[in-house]
Amino acid sequence: MVNITYDASGSIVYTDDSGTQTVYQNGDIAWTLAGTALVFIMIPGLGYFYSGLLRRKNALSMIYMSVMTLAVVSFQWFFWGFSLAFSETGSAFIGDLKYFGMKGVAGDPSIGSARIPSLVFAVYQLMFAAITPMLALGAVSERGRLGPCIAFVFIWSTLVYDPIACWTWNSNGWSFVLGGLDFAGGSPVHISSGSAALAISIYLGKRRGYGTERLAYKPHNTSYVILGTALLWFGWFGFNGGSALSANLRAAMACTVTNLAASVGGLTWMLWDYRIERKWSAVGFCSGAIAGLVAITPGSGFVGAPAAVLFGFMAGTVCNFATQLKFVFGYDDTLDIFASHAVGGVVGNVLTGLFAQASVAGFDGITEIPGGWLDHNYIQLGYQLADSVAALSYSFTMTTVILWIMHFIPFLRMRGTEEAEIMGLDEYDMGEFAYDYVGLEQEIGHEIETKVKEGMTTGGREPHHEHHHHVDENSLEKGQ
Repeated sequence: MVNITYDASGSIVYTDDSGTQTVYQNGDIAWTLAGTALVFIMIPGLGYFYSGLLRRKNALSMIYMSVMTLAVVSFQWFFWGFSLAFSETGSAFIGDLKYFGMKGVAGDPSIGSARIPSLVFAVYQLMFAAITPMLALGAVSERGRLGPCIAFVFIWSTLVYDPIACWTWNSNGWSFVLGGLDFAGGSPVHISSGSAALAISIYLGKRRGYGTERLAYKPHNTSYVILGTALLWFGWFGFNGGSALSANLRAAMACTVTNLAASVGGLTWMLWDYRIERKWSAVGFCSGAIAGLVAITPGSGFVGAPAAVLFGFMAGTVCNFATQLKFVFGYDDTLDIFASHAVGGVVGNVLTGLFAQASVAGFDGITEIPGGWLDHNYIQLGYQLADSVAALSYSFTMTTVILWIMHFIPFLRMRGTEEAEIMGLDEYDMGEFAYDYVGLEQEIGHEIETKVKEGMTTGGREPHHEHHHHVDENSLEKGQ
């Protein structure tokens, strides 16, 4: 009979049906739960980061989207997401429904680590599952419909995130069995979301005026960009450091290389931008820091501090230049999600194959790996490339399929109307604004339009106290 007790020190003692006891260290549980909270704060942080990069009339939509996504995935994870990703009785591609409705998820040792109970592992992994579709949904900004996004998050999490997480982290997953190294989510989180963002961008098409002077694409609130970056950077200590699932030296190294890669990535991107603009760009620095964090994610539990400098430099360089791909291929990736996350994730996976060290992985006293090129295990690079290509192609293809199935269900169609794009998603889909003055400007624009129409119905005569106004779609864009 399963039994949960506590020893004299207050540690949990779990006894299974066979009488085998597992003693959990409270510090490991505390660190993993703290990591859960740290990854949670990344989700609204991402909302603010995206919001700051958009125009004013769409600023609230991304902040809303972040909390909406968290809520939908929380239910999906409880319903069947956790079971599909981590049930140990599933296949090499996706789990089964052993833990449907979180049945039986409690004090037994988790599939991730025998050091923490499965319940702790499940809630920690939930936050990874929640931030991933939010990363991709930045691609709907300024032209997508917010309502269908609710359904999209549930479907995409089930058909894309859960299978890739199963490949990568489940003990039965094909990439895990092959020997792929992914400490905190290079493929399940970043490559999958970046590829999905590309698929969404291609499906939705370009924004009105894209590529012309009419679409003056400048961040409306750089303070939000820095605030979002700070929250993401802060939370990433739980994202990478928490993935050790234990308060140990490996977690400390993961935190160290995470911070270093972000720092070098930010400086690198900013310097690349400086060579063109001769300006010190805060947005450029923040973009580079995020790219560095993305790249170090798969390698954070496998590489040492010197390698982290290269991770940051390569991410800041490659992702910076990858932002030009949208001009080469003609797609409108509003927030450069593919360049930062998919490309950054591939950079991280490849560098992990080169610089993974058995000694660093062994900092937790348990993990044994053959290492990467640095340890003369040359086949590791092949495993990393196979994992990267599989995640990128699967996510892009499945996302496209999901979008086109939703396209033929009218109330689930993701593309918004031209009117919605002119007005902004905040007013059209939400009826709320990030700033009061945006709503005021919108009201003034509508009032002017009404006055003009009234003037037309009276034979062109307008009230004597009104000046003649020429109103076109740009009047409605005053709030941008």
